[in-house]
Amino acid sequence: MIKKWLRWGLLVVLGMFLWLSYVGGVLAVPVGDLLKQPVSEVRVSLGNRENELKFIPNNFEFVVGKRYKLVLDNPSLQKHYFTSKDFADASWTQKVEAGKVEIKGNIHELELKPGAVAEWFFVPVKPGSYLLRCPIAGHTEAGMTGIIKVVVDG
Repeated sequence: MIKKWLRWGLLVVLGMFLWLSYVGGVLAVPVGDLLKQPVSEVRVSLGNRENELKFIPNNFEFVVGKRYKLVLDNPSLQKHYFTSKDFADASWTQKVEAGKVEIKGNIHELELKPGAVAEWFFVPVKPGSYLLRCPIAGHTEAGMTGIIKVVVDG
């Protein structure tokens, strides 16, 4: 009798997990060991040496469930932010590395001081189109914006 209840309990828990993980027709929690996936590297500059206020490139496309390393570089003489809260909320962050520091947990924006480089390791889990911007006064208005698209492969 106990084995029967235990079996039913496990089935209910598994069913609830799968139901809660399913969002908009896409499994919100990628299946498999995310840390063993190969990582695809994408590079972006926040501004340039001429102090132009732009992301280079400013349009990105990522695939749900794939692991990425976004290498952020600020070659300009002023600080910039890489801010896309909705994209960050729709992704699983493994870590951010900058210098000799590793940050884990939810990330909503990254500030890069002049000459700084940071690496953001993440897996997008929810498809959509997300706004990217630098929220420093005047930067968004000057064109420091972009679009991050997350698509389902297949």
